[in-house]
Amino acid sequence: MPILGVIASSKLVSTNSYESIATATGTGSSGTITFSSIPSTYKSLQLRFNVRSTTFGSSLSLRYNSDSGSNYAQHTLYANEATITATGSSSTSSNQIAGFVYGIYDSYSTVGVIDIIDYASTTKNKTLKSFSGLSLNVNNEIVLASGLWNSTAAVSSISIFLSAYNFTTNSTISLYGIKG
Repeated sequence: MPILGVIASSKLVSTNSYESIATATGTGSSGTITFSSIPSTYKSLQLRFNVRSTTFGSSLSLRYNSDSGSNYAQHTLYANEATITATGSSSTSSNQIAGFVYGIYDSYSTVGVIDIIDYASTTKNKTLKSFSGLSLNVNNEIVLASGLWNSTAAVSSISIFLSAYNFTTNSTISLYGIKG
């Protein structure tokens, strides 16, 4: 019975609680997309992405407020066909949020959702959770990740970048604010 009580009393976020802030498209000549001047009027943020690389094999990562210092930590669970791998790292210069982003000639996009919790708080370190994946004929991948930015600064900009190469022109990343 206690479990039912928790479910009955929990609040669900309705779809009208999300407000579009901005959408960016890849240029084919840059491996970074940045959202700046993010308003501090929301409870949390959500990024939704559908991306490809101009050449085979990049990973997707995120930084806040142009901070490239060793102020990030992460845990990642990769599932690829029959192989499952868990990793963790601290003192990194970004949060990796997706495993592989394949090239334009592969015709497969990496898609995912990232939630950034309490991004405007000046008393909490920032955390994120992400869910991403892709499906290839011979290689299917799903990635669950959590990340920490060891800073109490409010997030005013977010850069999402590839480890190598550039975003294709049909790559899109959208930023949403979640109302409190």
